[in-house]
Amino acid sequence: MRPAIPLPEPLDTAPFTIGDALGVGVSYGRLRNTQLARPSRGIRIPEHDGEDGLALLAAPLSRVTEFSAAAHATAFRIWEFPGFLPGADGPNIHISRPDTVAVTRRRGVVGHRAQFFEDEVCRLNGLRITTRARTWLDVSRKMSVDELTVVADHLIRIPRPQFEVRSEPYATLAELAQMLDRHKGTPGIRKARLALEQARLGSDSAPETRLRLAIVRAGLPEPVLNGRVDLADGAGREPDLSFPEYRVAAEYEGEGHSDPDQIIRDISREEDFIRADWIQVRISKRHMVNDAKTAVAKIRAALLSRGWSPRSGPTE
Repeated sequence: MRPAIPLPEPLDTAPFTIGDALGVGVSYGRLRNTQLARPSRGIRIPEHDGEDGLALLAAPLSRVTEFSAAAHATAFRIWEFPGFLPGADGPNIHISRPDTVAVTRRRGVVGHRAQFFEDEVCRLNGLRITTRARTWLDVSRKMSVDELTVVADHLIRIPRPQFEVRSEPYATLAELAQMLDRHKGTPGIRKARLALEQARLGSDSAPETRLRLAIVRAGLPEPVLNGRVDLADGAGREPDLSFPEYRVAAEYEGEGHSDPDQIIRDISREEDFIRADWIQVRISKRHMVNDAKTAVAKIRAALLSRGWSPRSGPTE
């Protein structure tokens, strides 16, 4: 069998539309070659395309359908939202169109229709995609209130310039509230409003948000999130969650804390807290199962040992 004629760049490494190919001189015969996968009408994928091509695949699908954008579960994954969205790992691409046109119907695509404002769709490396704030609203119908809160905390978090290339949050509380006000009656909006009420600035990760919610739900004081604590000898720390009135700090330690250098830093941090007469409660993944009941019990015990009682009420 005669080998297939090589495709020109960038068609040789990413999904493309038939229109893209014809525009650069690829023949219809080459497009019928069996080495090109056909995920949907008018789309071709080179045989060796990698597994990380979700955005690459969504781009031609959005282009072959007028007035469309990647949305819902697909946008959730492309934006790398934390939190659990049922069915987000499915193979289909989710495409939204304005409610003034017909829903997308093609193989490999889940079509949606909705009202869109111009600033609710943006471009990401050539892909039309719903903005982060709009995506948060769209997925609210399928997510729990707590998981929507995890995403909201992620969106409003103020970046740390020393660790990140961006300096502004992905969205503000006001912007998320405006999104809800624009789309009254949208499925899931009641859950989104409850999540917005629970959202707080300062959480650096999904486990931190889940732990905070479990703490408050258990009747403990609401913790300060990643706030600076001045310890003995001028040492300053920013524990994940802290209760300054009771000199109790809680740290969630994920997989990165098994790194040898991180272990040394963790020991140094613990020594700083001990010298300043603070109790440090160290929380791991195993403490977070069953709605973080074990983690909450550890923090409760530390607070009780420092004079807190359920009759004390929440701290301001």
